[in-house]
Amino acid sequence: MDNNICHTTYKYKICVSGAAETGHCGQTAFNIAEELGKEIVRHDAVLVTGATTGFPYWAAKGAKAEGGIVVGLSPAATEKEHIKDFQLPTDYHDLIIYTGFNYSGRNLLLVRSADAVIFGCGRMGTLNEFTITFEDKKPIGILQGEWETDELFKTLIEKSHRAKEMEGKIVFAADPKTLLDKLADIIKKEKENNHNH
Repeated sequence: MDNNICHTTYKYKICVSGAAETGHCGQTAFNIAEELGKEIVRHDAVLVTGATTGFPYWAAKGAKAEGGIVVGLSPAATEKEHIKDFQLPTDYHDLIIYTGFNYSGRNLLLVRSADAVIFGCGRMGTLNEFTITFEDKKPIGILQGEWETDELFKTLIEKSHRAKEMEGKIVFAADPKTLLDKLADIIKKEKENNHNH
């Protein structure tokens, strides 16, 4: 066996949730999403996306540029439907799972398949994924930027009357590396608790 081959062990699966249509996200959104994808790989994690355009797509591009693995969960039932009907991309993904559950069903599987979810600039679909992640009590990373989604999430958490349930599980940061550092600590603790009980 060749000892020069580098074997990376991926510790976590981190989902990036964000807008497929990013007109409202500001000039820097794509660069930040790409940097986020790179940071996920630098933190020994696999990136999971909704196999879509926009913010998650740029995160996938960044993860691949860093030599990482990207898994996509499509709302479509087949590759043909994914490309023709949903008009979604297939590049920058190592593997795409065709759920056949449209967007709402796909969102549930997407959240369930990850150890944590990071939320960037988003719209209604991103909010849907946020409420699923919150209900499932999964670690949440909220990327702050020149979009308003981060403020919206802050308000939702405060007014949910359930913020206590998620204490210590939600982190905010404007810098992708800082966000991943904080989130990785939370995932590590969760994993340790899972194995100790």
